[in-house]
Amino acid sequence: MAILVIKLGALGDFIQAYRAMTAIRAYHRDEKLVLLTIPSQRELAEAFGLFDDIWTDTRPKLLNVPGWLALARRINGARFSRIYDLQANSRTGFYFRLTRPPFSFRGVEWSGIAPGCSHPHANPERTTLHNLERQADQLLYAGIDASWYPPLDTSWVQEDISQFDLAGTPYVLMVPGSAPAHPFKRWPAAHYVELARRLVAEGCRPVVVGTRSEQEACAEIAAVSPQVLDLCGRSPIMTVMALARDAAGAVGNDTGPMHLIATMGCPSVVLFSGHTNPRNTRPRGPFEGPGAAVPPPGVDPVTVTVLRRDDLAELPVAEVRAALRLRR
Repeated sequence: MAILVIKLGALGDFIQAYRAMTAIRAYHRDEKLVLLTIPSQRELAEAFGLFDDIWTDTRPKLLNVPGWLALARRINGARFSRIYDLQANSRTGFYFRLTRPPFSFRGVEWSGIAPGCSHPHANPERTTLHNLERQADQLLYAGIDASWYPPLDTSWVQEDISQFDLAGTPYVLMVPGSAPAHPFKRWPAAHYVELARRLVAEGCRPVVVGTRSEQEACAEIAAVSPQVLDLCGRSPIMTVMALARDAAGAVGNDTGPMHLIATMGCPSVVLFSGHTNPRNTRPRGPFEGPGAAVPPPGVDPVTVTVLRRDDLAELPVAEVRAALRLRR
């Protein structure tokens, strides 16, 4: 028999689903496990090493009837014995309907929030929970309790970062960008510039990561000193995670790469504007929540600090620096 896991979300949501995915893999250790996700998450999903097959979801538009029929044929043709809907939204709720008549007469066990599914996540407080606890609670309703969570393991992050010549140098990751459609989620570049100056004066090397769309802010920070390493446009997922493993700390906006960094146990300060409530989605370190790793002796299990202002321009550099607890 085969099991399907559905997770379509953005980078931060996807990495936070990793722990639930490991529990599903442990519970169904002798069954074929398939993931349905979006193309941008395929690299990370392959690195997890949990899935026997990875399907790319084309996310058909509302009126794309051939697209919906093709998706129905693919899901029903695989004859899954159970589907875990970790996305749990209106789109995947419709995917549930594709597994019912007239698209299929067989039916399939389904864990999620779709009306009529066999294993509904019926907790009325589910929307108040952080992603990690919400997914663990969903799995509990499907029969997977905490005993199925293996210790959190990120040994699959194997990227070689020796090319950056950072060995022996305390460095701090900076993530000054965010999705272009959400400029309000960005702490001003001038504040990052001032923070970079302070870190250089303390003997730390700022390392700026981001996409090509954030090059202007990255270049502004890099102009502070030759000590600043600008990896904007040269920092794919695995590079960011490998850098985070040895970084002294990290500061960044509420954006996907900060979730990657936090997962690696890097002491992090994440900056939230008033547009986002960190309660449900804030980055979490490896020593918190379901499937948490055991912290080394003397290591604070809480490695992520959240700072929030309605307008991030009003968040002082001094407050951010004070919140950043560097490891040496």
